[in-house]
Amino acid sequence: MDREDHILLAVHITDRIKHASQVQEQLTQYGCNIKTRLGLHEADANYCSPNGMIILEMVGDETLIGELHEGLNGIEGVEAKKVVFTHPAP
Repeated sequence: MDREDHILLAVHITDRIKHASQVQEQLTQYGCNIKTRLGLHEADANYCSPNGMIILEMVGDETLIGELHEGLNGIEGVEAKKVVFTHPAP
């Protein structure tokens, strides 16, 4: 992998309250490989969605990134997808 590649994990979580602790445990375990974390869910003054999505910008060892990807997918109600944007070497 070229060092300029961008690796993202998009994580969809159903029933955030039920699954949040398991997801957070995985994110904490691989925290040194997470450069950016963005959490999204529908919310306004009268509504807060039980579903949500987290976008993770990953860095470091691709094996560890793969372990996080697999670990998240192993949690009931969670689906993680990996996206890699490759840049040609200069």
